[in-house]
Amino acid sequence: MSSTTAGAQPANPTRANGLVLRSAVVAALGGLVFGFDTAVISGTTTSLEKVFNLSPSGLGFTVAMATIGTIVGALFSGNLADRYGRKIMLYSIGVLYIVGSLGTALTPAGAHGLFLVFRFLGGVGVGMSSVCAPIYTAEIAPAAHRGRLVGLVQGNVVLGILLAYLSNYIIRLIAPEDVAWRWMLGVMAVPAAIFLILLLAVPETPRWLMSVGREDEAIAISRRLCTTREESDEQIAEIRAQLAEQAELRSVKVKFFSKRYRKVILLAFCIAMFNQMSGVNAILYYAPVVIQEAGASTDSSYLMSVAVGLMNLIATMAALTVIDKIGRRALMIVGSIGYLVSLGFLAGVMFGFSGHFNTTSSVLVLVGLLVFIAAHAFGQGSVIWVFISEIFPNRVRGRGQSLGSMTHWTFAALTTYAFPPVIATLGGGVAFLIFFVFMCGQLFWVLRVMPETKGVPLEEMESRLGLAETS
Repeated sequence: MSSTTAGAQPANPTRANGLVLRSAVVAALGGLVFGFDTAVISGTTTSLEKVFNLSPSGLGFTVAMATIGTIVGALFSGNLADRYGRKIMLYSIGVLYIVGSLGTALTPAGAHGLFLVFRFLGGVGVGMSSVCAPIYTAEIAPAAHRGRLVGLVQGNVVLGILLAYLSNYIIRLIAPEDVAWRWMLGVMAVPAAIFLILLLAVPETPRWLMSVGREDEAIAISRRLCTTREESDEQIAEIRAQLAEQAELRSVKVKFFSKRYRKVILLAFCIAMFNQMSGVNAILYYAPVVIQEAGASTDSSYLMSVAVGLMNLIATMAALTVIDKIGRRALMIVGSIGYLVSLGFLAGVMFGFSGHFNTTSSVLVLVGLLVFIAAHAFGQGSVIWVFISEIFPNRVRGRGQSLGSMTHWTFAALTTYAFPPVIATLGGGVAFLIFFVFMCGQLFWVLRVMPETKGVPLEEMESRLGLAETS
């Protein structure tokens, strides 16, 4: 962007320019497909059992295969993004989404192994997106707009979940039953293709270009992204300082798994473990099955799932507006209490109506699920990644983020795999009771262990948590 001519009014520095907004929206669309892929499987589980002749454990493994792919994608994508660039990784994610979507939709009946391969590849795309989309958005946005624009990614993940439930419901109504599951899985290729096309119009990030020595290109793009020459100069100076700091840190070998970082490692592990032991991914993946188990008709269960997705979106947006005002612990306390109320209620309904499920029990289960998803979105869903990104010192922040992500997706795979056989052998009441017990543990952890990080500068976090004094 050229400098302001004499007498002209400078651009409003409080408003991001069109290229920044367009680039952030495109990256956030990757998050939307991420959320869509996460939830779309929920509408196909009954059909998958029939088409591939799956046992409850086999169904759990089939659904969890994407989560296994997510672990792989999250594990390697950071290094790949540093080597090949943020934009090329976003292209790769779009391709994996399309391959995973069309591959699972077109897999011949009986070819279960091939279905697992395509489901794994789609999961790899999800894992890569969970790392690369926020990185791209954070680096493309000037500092004044970074928080809100990065928040677009999380908001779109939740929107993608809602759209998946809505898409499943519509396809269920209009497509023949024997092929409806194929359309549910295949329709994700449409937003993925749009994502790929729109990527043509967005730039690589200045930070990555500077990290590989392409400084002239970085400065030119920064001029286009920033509203003033001064803002661009500040962005370039900040990037130079960050790269210099990282070069210095790389020259000093820092041991991550040590007594010094034990406290923050345990904090990250616990919040990520509790996140999934609430049962949230199991419920998102199997929402129609849970509602049908409680007595709803098939069509009604799909419509009720849409209500769950809508509540997820509303509660997430509400939490993002107050997380920097009332703090992380307050949201976690509210969310933990909501978990206990909803999971206890759901367990009670499942036990109370056992063997006599009807319309009343299905409505009660829907109410419980709405309270549950609101509690999750307002608490854990909005806090986990913010908290993990804040507690680790800069020199080990990348490894800390990876630890949190790996823990989260590992427990997601475990709960996703175990949920169908637990329901089949022990019933929904026992499944919800197990999650209830773990959330009792989370509330105790939040009240007794979890520190508040709201308003603490990252430079002061180490001493605030007592890491600086630890030998």
